Amino acid sequence: MASDTPPSQPRPVRGVLAVVGSAADGVETLREGLVLPAIARGWRVAVTLTPTAARWLRERDEIGRLRDVTGLPVRDRSRLPGEPRPHPAADCCVLAPAGADTLAKLALGIADNQALTLLAEVLGTPHVPLVAVPALTAAHARHPAWPRHLATLSEAGVHLVTTRRHSSCRSRARSPADAAFPGPGSWTR
Repeated sequence: MASDTPPSQPRPVRGVLAVVGSAADGVETLREGLVLPAIARGWRVAVTLTPTAARWLRERDEIGRLRDVTGLPVRDRSRLPGEPRPHPAADCCVLAPAGADTLAKLALGIADNQALTLLAEVLGTPHVPLVAVPALTAAHARHPAWPRHLATLSEAGVHLVTTRRHSSCRSRARSPADAAFPGPGSWTR
């Protein structure tokens, strides 16, 4: 009997993709819109969520589904000292959706939750590319600090990619998966 849920990956073909989801429009489609396409492209996927995104996805019973398709726990809390790391080291990282709060904190170096701690570590690891798919309202995009945040992140090497779903940003891709996997050579710093 065929299952509509793919088995967890026994071994990655491309490496480990850290997927970080924040509380923004689109996080409810993280599994189908980004995680499953990444797995289909040969990535081993490790998911980390901001605390609010985790709460939203728990309400939808998505945490277990994400765990089942990735074969790894979904992180939203820091581990205790002495506990082993539940995720392997990332070869690449995608922040999608990237809410205004998460992007602003990342630009300012604030790491007050597990998701931002992971993102800060990725920024400090030069060989690990970071792709961010902003999910903003038009009001967020007009905030006077926003251009500085984008410039800071871009200068730090973050690849900012927008989707048609979030029309307050320039449209370039059809979905988070299209934004995160735009083609060969697009993740070089």
